[in-house]
Amino acid sequence: MSVNRRQMLAGAGTVGLGFALAGSVDAVFAGTANAATPTAFKGYGELVADPKGVIDLPKGFRYAVFSRAGKDTLPGGAPVPASHDGMRAFPAGSGRSLLVRNHELSPGTKDPAVPQWPTLTYDPAAPGGTTTLAVAGDKLLAHLPSLAGTYRNCAGGGTPWNTWLSCEETEATPATEAGLTKKHGYVFEVDPFARLHDSAPVPLTALGRFPHEAVTVDPRTGTLYLTEDAAKPYGLVYRFQPRRPLGGPGSLRAGGKLQALQVPDIRDLSAIRDLGTKLSVTWVDVPDPDAATVSVRAQIDNAKVTRVPKAEGIFWSAGVAYIVSSYAKTSDGAATDHSGQVWRFDPRRSTLELVLRLEPGGRFDGPDNITVSPFGGIVLCEDGDGENYLVAPSADGTPYPLARNAGSDSEWAGATFSADGRWLYANVQGDGLTVAITGPWWRG
Repeated sequence: MSVNRRQMLAGAGTVGLGFALAGSVDAVFAGTANAATPTAFKGYGELVADPKGVIDLPKGFRYAVFSRAGKDTLPGGAPVPASHDGMRAFPAGSGRSLLVRNHELSPGTKDPAVPQWPTLTYDPAAPGGTTTLAVAGDKLLAHLPSLAGTYRNCAGGGTPWNTWLSCEETEATPATEAGLTKKHGYVFEVDPFARLHDSAPVPLTALGRFPHEAVTVDPRTGTLYLTEDAAKPYGLVYRFQPRRPLGGPGSLRAGGKLQALQVPDIRDLSAIRDLGTKLSVTWVDVPDPDAATVSVRAQIDNAKVTRVPKAEGIFWSAGVAYIVSSYAKTSDGAATDHSGQVWRFDPRRSTLELVLRLEPGGRFDGPDNITVSPFGGIVLCEDGDGENYLVAPSADGTPYPLARNAGSDSEWAGATFSADGRWLYANVQGDGLTVAITGPWWRG
């Protein structure tokens, strides 16, 4: 190990800046850099074919690839791990960012695993985890592992105290999968600023043990909201009320109460078709968050919770949480067919509103990760059939293309903006690429 975390942070010029919350305009879909003169967002125009065959972008935009799985190396010579997924950019001063990036790797993979440095490893039998990258615009300054020995680190979310919550999308245990030494299905806190001094990663058991997808934090109350990507039965959306709300790095270890979403008389959110539909929300206590004998989502009677087919990304912006359902199929038991929903949850009013619905057979399908720019524009990462796009919806629910993976049918993941909104960082999972995109975001 030639570089440690503190050395990397020093080299990146890190200072103790506060985290810039996304969503600075009232109309989160506005797509304008000037909140004083908002305009209706109508997309950035059709995409221009990339002569390199990597990423198609609208005219005036450009990209750079700065991290390649299996090709680039980390300090010590290990290859960059594969299966890039959820990611978050944290401001590090002087126009620089620290990116914490998930690696959705399972035992038995032949892809490069996250190097298992001693103080970073939870279970030596699991190849997943996170890496942290120091970047300035589209230039990589340094990178190294920051969590190892975890299982299928899918998405996650940032906290108001500048840490990353990395989510395991599994329920595997030593009893269900040979070789494992510990239970999995937890959330782990990763601090890009090295304020946690643990001898090994600490699972946040009170946040539940289930196939986690993503998590976000209400910066006003400290309440967490979590999504579960699961079936038989479908997963749930959860609320976690911590004992030490907004307590800073490590505070979630103090525990709290985990609850599941209930919309009275609605058993499956896919049943809702009309944009603008608002539903009242209540919450039901989870009996056993650690799922000692029964999966968390199966502990509560169907009549008392509302299920979500393919519950995926969740992101906080301007006082509300945006929640993604990737798709629903009646052939899988869903109430209706759709190719993607985005819901807006308002915790002050305890309401859910449907703000985007993609119908089967359209150009776009399978939205997964979600982010919101500092200018207020939503970006969705497609994990659908065939071509996959970064998608920018308008306020009326019309989806527009922002980028296309021209190199393969692999999904997009981990879209996240720099604090100043100039750079969008994103991953092409199957191709093992992390890219930086910039351009006239105010156009359109």
